[in-house]
Amino acid sequence: MYRNLGNPALNVPEHWHYVSFGLSDLYGDNRVHEFTGTEGPSGFGFELTFRLKRETGESAPPTWPAELMQGLARYVFQSENTFCSGDHVSWHSPLDNSESRIQHMLLTEDPQMQPVQTPFGVVTFLQIVGVCTEELHAAQQWNGQGILELLRTVPVAGGPWLITDMRRGETIFEIDPHLQERVDKGIETDGSNLSGVSAKCAWDDLSRPPEDDEDSRSICIGTQPRRLSGKDTEQIRETLRRGLEINSKPVLPPINAQRQNGLNLDRAPSRKDSLESESSAAIIPHELIRTRQLESVHLKFNQESGALIPLCLRGRLLHGRHFTYKSITGDTAITFVSTGVEGAFATEEHPYAAHGPWLQILLTEEFVERMLEDLEDLNSPEEFKLPKEYSWPEKKLKVSILPDAVFDNPLH
Repeated sequence: MYRNLGNPALNVPEHWHYVSFGLSDLYGDNRVHEFTGTEGPSGFGFELTFRLKRETGESAPPTWPAELMQGLARYVFQSENTFCSGDHVSWHSPLDNSESRIQHMLLTEDPQMQPVQTPFGVVTFLQIVGVCTEELHAAQQWNGQGILELLRTVPVAGGPWLITDMRRGETIFEIDPHLQERVDKGIETDGSNLSGVSAKCAWDDLSRPPEDDEDSRSICIGTQPRRLSGKDTEQIRETLRRGLEINSKPVLPPINAQRQNGLNLDRAPSRKDSLESESSAAIIPHELIRTRQLESVHLKFNQESGALIPLCLRGRLLHGRHFTYKSITGDTAITFVSTGVEGAFATEEHPYAAHGPWLQILLTEEFVERMLEDLEDLNSPEEFKLPKEYSWPEKKLKVSILPDAVFDNPLH
């Protein structure tokens, strides 16, 4: 924790500067992090920073930001998922446990601390920026970098160094209503850069069970449940990373894509080679999990995840992209793809396809437009009661929005 005098010439106020220690490799002896060489990422490849506006008369830095950063670091160590600039964190609570409107976070490059080459690899410094709920939603609907740039233009909302002021009582859109127009134009022009989220979600195959036990649509070995293979896991992670790139033709990496070593400028690959190592249960070999073509599916989301479906459809699929929901309670993954995405195993002829617990759904532009009309009330979730069900019988697709408790029960 450091006291930073700011920069009056740049209208940067005095503030407290917090820097984490340990997400990168401090030892180089495989004690905490796997040493991958000096040219790759050091540990997870980054450290977290945070800038908090210093209150008048404050002689010592508050300790709650350190606890917040420890919570994020704990998530990284437990999940082995990494952060990158432009990411958002839905926190749903005042960061300092007060009554503040600052209840979520965006991540960006620290304005003062540049990436460094250490004996144990490269380390970048990602700064946490506290934001209001409306600003988080704008980042989801458009992109995090765009909202960060808007925050930099509003001194009381962050200014050039993106300093968090927990006493800020207005969003940037209340301070300057014209900024909403810039966001709306950005969404219309660019779509959304959010390519996926960790979520409470599930899916069921409503197709008729095959009459032949050896039908190629289904494989079951013993009574062990299917799990995502290491290759599938890497493809999903690569899918999420690719969503951050601007491509003329969005591409899903092939199922047999090999893991890339080293630091990626958009997102460093996870250090976890396979989810299979987490369980002592028998795992179905990747080669034996065939892609199954499904006739009818039922998608299940909690309210927070369901509220992102319009974003998925309007901000991603209508722009020729893809969007993935990865379950936080299991191995389930659901990827929506448009007809412009190459490398998907769902096709226009067979729009529902599964590879183990990973479901892909291909939606045509015409059907996306219809779904957006039918799902319009998801934009105002406070106006309907759970559970809520939507159905398109001719497409053999059903979507349910369910209470959180359903997903906490493994028998959902």
